[in-house]
Amino acid sequence: MRVEINGEAQEFDREMTVSELLQALEFTGRRIAVERNGMIVPRSEHDETRVEDGDRVEIVQAVGGG
Repeated sequence: MRVEINGEAQEFDREMTVSELLQALEFTGRRIAVERNGMIVPRSEHDETRVEDGDRVEIVQAVGGG
């Protein structure tokens, strides 16, 4: 499966959920926002939303400061 993540093409062995993708990319436990094909994926839907071949995913990490 080929997925574009933050503008960079990456290959994976299989389709997976957003949660599984975040785990594979070591984003678990972080405050992040995920967009799949131009649509925000609410955190409550990460476990059920499938990432499929050809998808475009944007992952943005929240950064504190002031």
